[in-house]
Amino acid sequence: MLGNIDSSTLQDRDAQEAVGYFEALELILESYEEIPLTASQMKNLHNQMLRYSVKDAWHKGDFKPHNNVVEATLPDGSKQVIFETTEAGFATEDAMQQLVDWYRDETQVHPLVRISACVYEFLSVHPFQDGNGRLSRLLTTLLLLKAGYRWVQFVSFEREIELRRNEYYQALRSCQIQRPGEDISVWVHFFLSAIGGIAKQLAEKLEGPGEAHTLSPRQRAVLMLIRERPHLASGEIATRLAIPVPSVKRLLSDLVGMGLLQRHGEGRGIRYTAVSPWAG
Repeated sequence: MLGNIDSSTLQDRDAQEAVGYFEALELILESYEEIPLTASQMKNLHNQMLRYSVKDAWHKGDFKPHNNVVEATLPDGSKQVIFETTEAGFATEDAMQQLVDWYRDETQVHPLVRISACVYEFLSVHPFQDGNGRLSRLLTTLLLLKAGYRWVQFVSFEREIELRRNEYYQALRSCQIQRPGEDISVWVHFFLSAIGGIAKQLAEKLEGPGEAHTLSPRQRAVLMLIRERPHLASGEIATRLAIPVPSVKRLLSDLVGMGLLQRHGEGRGIRYTAVSPWAG
């Protein structure tokens, strides 16, 4: 559906943001190995994420031109400032460069803890005028992929955060309210729990009904990929999963024989879709 949308007809801001986010995510999934964590790349992803958002045209793709704050909405509708974010201008530029340098040079901390700390600091600096939360989720996916957690492409970190929105904000704010010099253990525990949540989602899919439990790891990977991205050709599957094309063709043939995939087309036009109850 998103692939067939005419971007020139997007009038609703929610639709503009959704399509921009989807395209930024696609860029990360396809090119994460070539996307370094730099201030420049963060700006590029922010620009991509908001490329269709007319209302955000004045600030997209650059760090915030004006100071912003993190606020909570009280039951009566009034706003309460939780903490002041990093000032716009040189202070934000310096803070983001320090974050990038720290992430690059830190080698003693477990990758998941390092990613959680990086995301926390990004959210606390609040480097962009708007879209910091959404971009933090994109950066989380990017960093997980670059750290070797390739399975994250088959589940939705964004959805996990949405389902645990209250818990997310409570963990984040309980640490941010102590800035500077805060203990971020509460946030790290939440972040690791969220990663565990999406890992559990994937495990449940892989252990679902049907014949999935009899599959080899490579067969499961191919089946999961086609479930998430139907109509991929064998060459595209080989690229995404880093499996040789001849092996992919053999795996596809096996899955078709098991009744888990359906083949469409002939020759170079052959594509595959998942047809089992497990994939539904």
